[in-house]
Order: sequence, then structure tokens, then C-alpha cells
Amino acid sequence: MEMFKYAATCLFGLERLVGEEIDALGYKRLETIDGRVYFEGDITAIARCNIWLRCAERVFIVAGEYTATTFTELFDGTKAIPWEKFIGEKDAFPNSGHSIKSQLASIPDCQSIVKKAMVERLKSVYGIDWFEENETKVKIEFFILNDKATVMIDTSGEPLFKRGYREKAAEAPLRETLAAALVKLSRPRENVITWDPFCGSGTIAIEAALIMTNTAPGIRRRFSSEHFRWIPKKVWKDARDEAANAITPDTTFKAWASDIDPDCVKLAKENAKRAGMENYIKIFQKDALTIFDNGERTTIVCNPPYGERLGSIREARELYKKLGKTLSGLVPPWQMYLLTSEEEFERLYGKRANKARKLYNGMIKCYLYQYFKDMGDKKPFDKDKKTFNNKNRGERK
Repeated sequence: MEMFKYAATCLFGLERLVGEEIDALGYKRLETIDGRVYFEGDITAIARCNIWLRCAERVFIVAGEYTATTFTELFDGTKAIPWEKFIGEKDAFPNSGHSIKSQLASIPDCQSIVKKAMVERLKSVYGIDWFEENETKVKIEFFILNDKATVMIDTSGEPLFKRGYREKAAEAPLRETLAAALVKLSRPRENVITWDPFCGSGTIAIEAALIMTNTAPGIRRRFSSEHFRWIPKKVWKDARDEAANAITPDTTFKAWASDIDPDCVKLAKENAKRAGMENYIKIFQKDALTIFDNGERTTIVCNPPYGERLGSIREARELYKKLGKTLSGLVPPWQMYLLTSEEEFERLYGKRANKARKLYNGMIKCYLYQYFKDMGDKKPFDKDKKTFNNKNRGERK
């Protein structure tokens, strides 16, 4: 069976998780760079990766790679790709792209050259001078890094974070792919409640339930490559059958989702039902500052409001101070995973984290502050240096 090179793109900081998901599907990782993981697989990878990858943004077929320091090299490299394998004579083939640390910096010019090269190649194959482009859309994306051009075919269409269950969202919603990553990093277990006390649209709790029932995130949506003529329909049928048979509905896992806003509670319930996860999630109205030990092992996983996302920075900082007084005494046996862009979070919260992991919520740099063990009686904050002592502490990644 023919093998293809693929690229799974992701938010910065999620590359390891995406790589592990690719490994679990049985495909071979080739290379990892910021924001993308390259791997090798047969044609089944197109369907299986789109349906199963929880933390990736898109899945691309790598059609060609070559050095491009001039527009001539970009044209020749693109024209050499056998586009007729992927594009019919009436198909649409728009393109877009990025250029980083490369001599070819003008994106509009690069787009024009890539399009012209593809047209010239397909003209010679199909023997026509005009392309109607009114049938299947095959989206092309180029990525030029350090003068190396990678030209790819988008197999996803809508980005993978659009699972289909969130028709409406609360203000400043957390991307589903990042929510899934937060859940994975928190190591969910059947005998431990996963609780998001700032649930908004319910995304974290829904993603937790999808993971713990082994429900593929893309099982309820469609992808652009389902319309590609060269991909047998059986590839998609087999992948969907596999995903359906893999679901484990008998899990005893429980997720809680709460919010102070009744409209968010209502929205989270609607989204959970749409995702088919309502039986695994308890959704209710509650002020996060009134949380207390419920007698059950619990992991808090949340994305509390921060200044760049909701309200003012001053309001967010006041919330963190109050949140620290409410939650910090619960660790252990509870665990806390809190995502925020506030770099002074630990000082405001009043307790240093066991680990802080750098992630991105879109283009906003954030840290996932992780609390899972007692740091002892040492003062967590050095008032003279106005910083935390990071000795014997997990490094920021």
C-alpha cells in the first residue's frame, strides 16, 4: 500500500501529546517542530487521524518539499509535484500559506507562484487552458521555514477543534483541542472526579467524558477529504466503524461542570447533550469561591478568567487571590490544574505550583499551573526577591 508523509498541526506546547496520539494509532513519527508533527502512514491515516486526534488542529498530506530561495525555485518545486493524483480537472485548488525566516517573505506573491505552477502542471496533464474549479475543493497550504518549502493538502477542512457539539459558546471559549490537552495532562481516572468550576460552555468536562468513554472526537463531524475522489469510501466507513466499536460506555468516570453564571450552566447542559456525554457530567450553578472538600477524590481542571480573555487584569488578579484562599488548602488529596496567561499567578494565588507548563490559547501565551503535592512548610514566596524559589520544582516547559 502506498505510504504518505503527513503533518499534524497543533497549538504550541501540544506537540508531545499529538505525537503520542499518532503513536497510539500505529503510525510512524518522522519529525517534530514547533506547532506540527510529521509522520508516515498509509491512506487510512487520512480518515483515522482526522477522526481520532484530540489535540491536533489539522491533518495535512505533505505533497512536496524542496528548497525555495527564489520564486523560480518555488515555481519549479511546486510544478514537479504530481498534482493530477489529487486534483481533478474541474476541482478547485485555492492556496494559502506562511513564510518564516525565509527569503521569500511576500505571502501574496508566493500564493500567486504556487497557483501558477499548479495550473501549468495540470494544463499539461489534462490538455486544457481553463480550469472551472467548480467541483471538489482541495485546499493547498504552503509552509516556508528557513527557505525550505513544504506544500501540503488540507484533509480536515474545518479545524479539528470544531467537534460539532458546540453550536453556541460562552464568551471567550476555550478551544476544544486545548481543553482535551488539559484533561490529558491531569491524568483522569475513573475513581477521581474531574471538576471544572469555571465551566463556561462545558468544554473541559465534555472533553474529559469523551476521553474516558474512548469516544473519538471527530466521530460526529465530516471532513473535506471525504469528498476526494481518489480516497475509497471504504477508508472512511472502516474508520468510523472502528471508532464506533471502540466506545466504552460503561465507565464509572464522573465529571463535574459548574459556573456562577446560570446562562453558562444552561449552555453547558445543551453542549453536553449534543456531544452525547450528558450521562457522565454533573452540571450545576456554583460560585467557585465556595468550593469545599466533598469527601471524594477530585481533580480541578479549569481555565479561570484572565485579563486578556475576560474582564480587567485587576479583576482577574483579585479573583486569583480569593481562589488561592479557597483551593490551596485542598492539595493534597485534591489536585489542581489551572490555565492562565497571568505570569504572577503563583504570587497572587499564594502558593507555588509543583509544575508550570507553557501552553498557548490561540496566540495568547499561558501557563498551566499544576498543584498535586504538598510543598512542605517552607515559605513559598520570597518577599525580598519578589519571586518564588524554583529549587526542586518542575521547570517551565
